[in-house]
Amino acid sequence: MPHADRGAPADQPSSVRLRRLALPIYGPTVLISIGMGAVVPLIALSALDLGATVTQAAIVVGLIGFGQLCGDLPAGALAQRFGEKRVLLAACVVEATALVVASRTGSLAVLAACVFAIGLSSAVFGLARHAYLSEAVAIGFRARALSTLGGTFRIGSFIGPFVGALLIEQHSFGATYAFAAATSLAGGLLSLALPDLPTARRPEAPAPARQSMWRVLAEHRKVFATAGTGVFLIMIARASRQAIIPLWAALQGLDATTTSIIFGLAAGVDMLLFYPGGAIMDRFGRMWVALPAMIVMGAGFLLLPLSGTAVAIGLVACFMGLGNGISSGIVLTIGSDVAPDEGRRQFLGGWRLCADLGNVAGPGLISLVSLAFPLAAAAVALGLITWFGAGWLAKWVPVYDPARKPLESAKV
Repeated sequence: MPHADRGAPADQPSSVRLRRLALPIYGPTVLISIGMGAVVPLIALSALDLGATVTQAAIVVGLIGFGQLCGDLPAGALAQRFGEKRVLLAACVVEATALVVASRTGSLAVLAACVFAIGLSSAVFGLARHAYLSEAVAIGFRARALSTLGGTFRIGSFIGPFVGALLIEQHSFGATYAFAAATSLAGGLLSLALPDLPTARRPEAPAPARQSMWRVLAEHRKVFATAGTGVFLIMIARASRQAIIPLWAALQGLDATTTSIIFGLAAGVDMLLFYPGGAIMDRFGRMWVALPAMIVMGAGFLLLPLSGTAVAIGLVACFMGLGNGISSGIVLTIGSDVAPDEGRRQFLGGWRLCADLGNVAGPGLISLVSLAFPLAAAAVALGLITWFGAGWLAKWVPVYDPARKPLESAKV
């Protein structure tokens, strides 16, 4: 059933609520993603300046992703215990502190610890935003709210490197880190303007029994094995796309400037489509975005070995950006759809762990295949895996889609 077919009276309160959330939810996301977009390209350079080898610098950069993996499950427990507002502010303060220390340290070990702390903070901040929107926004507006969240992150990440380049040109590395710390603090303070959740405004309502994180994860293991595997495959495709395009461009002899232009064009296509994708999901169902996105990205992987010029690689990158852009928010939306009312935050911690594992596995798969085969073989393998993911999602996403009849949930 299309969500938009519901009556206007029922929609209006949710629409008003969504507008109230625009500044305190999307504002911090833009601010923090701009700051991190400015800093992330500098982390490897900072490590090299402190005497790291190229391999050690790459490991330091990878600690952001490792920190996110380690933080996903604790983030759910923290949000459940202390509430989203407190957790959001605390995560931003920790991130800002880590950025300041990273800018001033002369120790590679301290820099590595700061980068890991940034990853932990990112996991906590992301979980708290996700959990808040899952509860605050009505189902008929959920996909638009969450796809817009993904879109604002993309916008900030696109702007951030340009801001960082300007700050380095005019000032120094330290100024860029300080800028990122300021955006983190500003984002945390802005998050305090979030309206209380409906459940938080009813003190007379009995508090639900607190469930342990492991019990919540165990009770919903079938959802993780089905829909969770689907988002794992989505994230493999997304992360691999980011990793393989610059590798293929370098293999074809393109310089760094040309590769950056290709990335910029693809990012532009990506950013244009986040809201239409959310509107499609709300009106017609999640499958109308999940399946086309995976088919398009899979086709892009398969076309990449056929591209040998800057124009051809750019076209393939933009084509894949089309698939990635329209699927903005799909992982968050499906997670909110399948999350239980009781233990929602702990469940979403496990859900985000599934996604972050895919984020790490994608580039790892490229490295593994490339050890024995040419990079083109890795692209083909990723294309086939992505198309397998499309089939997997076609099987399981409709079962959990709230636009369909509840009877279908019994088939799980």
